[in-house]
Amino acid sequence: MKKIGSLLLVAVFAGAITLGTYKLFLEKPGYTIVTQDNGTNLVTTSFTPTSARGAGINEVDFTTAAEKTVHAVVHVKNVTMSQGPATLREWFYGYGRNQRPQVGTGSGVIISPDGYIVTNNHVIANSDQLQVTLNNNKTYEAEVIGTDPNSDIALIKIKTKRLLPYLAFGNSDETKVGEWVLAVGNPFNLTSTVTAGIVSAKARALASLDQSFIQTDAAVNPGNSGGALVNTNGDLIGINTAITSQTGSYVGYSFAVPSNIAKKVVEDIMEYGNVQKGILGIETIPINSPYAVEKGVHEIEGVYIAKVVEDSGAFDAELLEGDIIVGVDNVDIRKYSDLTGYISSKRPGDELLVSIKRDKELLEVPVTLKERQTMVIPKLGFEIKNLTDKDKKTFKTKKGVKIIGVPETFRAYDLEGKVLISFGDEEIKDIQDARVKFGRITRYGRTSITMLNEKGEIERLIIQ
Repeated sequence: MKKIGSLLLVAVFAGAITLGTYKLFLEKPGYTIVTQDNGTNLVTTSFTPTSARGAGINEVDFTTAAEKTVHAVVHVKNVTMSQGPATLREWFYGYGRNQRPQVGTGSGVIISPDGYIVTNNHVIANSDQLQVTLNNNKTYEAEVIGTDPNSDIALIKIKTKRLLPYLAFGNSDETKVGEWVLAVGNPFNLTSTVTAGIVSAKARALASLDQSFIQTDAAVNPGNSGGALVNTNGDLIGINTAITSQTGSYVGYSFAVPSNIAKKVVEDIMEYGNVQKGILGIETIPINSPYAVEKGVHEIEGVYIAKVVEDSGAFDAELLEGDIIVGVDNVDIRKYSDLTGYISSKRPGDELLVSIKRDKELLEVPVTLKERQTMVIPKLGFEIKNLTDKDKKTFKTKKGVKIIGVPETFRAYDLEGKVLISFGDEEIKDIQDARVKFGRITRYGRTSITMLNEKGEIERLIIQ
């Protein structure tokens, strides 16, 4: 019995040694050492809410948005008649040239059940005939209601006997970078094509266009222009407009006019017949220019005010040169396209709360937008402005526009500072009137302009 007890004691002792050796040298730790630190707490757990459908692409449901959108996106065909080259017989005998139809195609989005359709201006420009084909393959003749070349938005309409499916405008200001979107259109005449991607950037500026865009990596190709960019709820957040590519086809990103801008343009066309554009009344400088580097403003976050335009909302609100705009209506402004993109959705008379930095002090200033008071007239390139009360008194006239800048071609004629009162035999009322009248100048046309100098003397210049 004593011998058995000894053996049992040895066995227990050997087992303890074996278990201790394993625990100390062989087993990997299954715990985390926690130490107390009075410094900053580092928390690795993310409390960011995830999507109800999951975070991965396989969990995102595009079907509802696609079904809502494809029936509201149409195929637009633009037929223009071009004259072919004159034959020798036509040259001598004056026969009319043969007119040959040229066909361009694009997309459009139905925005009301009675047939109003928004598309790009470049899709329907110079059209002699417009045809719209719905998703059910029925084709209708369309009429142009109005256009805005600056935003590249046009409004057209078809007449049908039944109510049409349509898309409601969403709020593009609430769109977030990284959000899933669908592009729906008719690339290469492939009707009702749906592609998916994310919002790559907002308030993107393109060098060739004075416009702020939503950038996306959803595939967009020729024929998609005028089509819909929608979120996963099927809300219209943009009108697909442009691609940047050396080949002319999709290379990874494309651009859409934000829905807030498109909606404002459409509402203006329907209510006023033209676009009511409000301006803040400031001039800035390119961030990467030598002047910006010299001024030390090339690395600022915001919009540097280099000049305040006289008789503008910014002038009335006493904004100053050197102020830096960092926000408007609680929307952060980091670059110029942020500012222009937001203002493009506003009208003259709208009041904005502008946040500025002035001498390291943050101020909030209410600014009322006004109509554009200056413009560069087509063909000649004169920069003109509406007359102020002081100008009308000085030049003794109630109508006309003041020339405030001329291109190099006309510098020798001493035109700057004079008031332009007529184009040919037609009186000029304001800058919008001047834009329309000077738009009639043809390459080989001839006309005259009449001006007043500060002495009240009338001067005429023949333009050919």
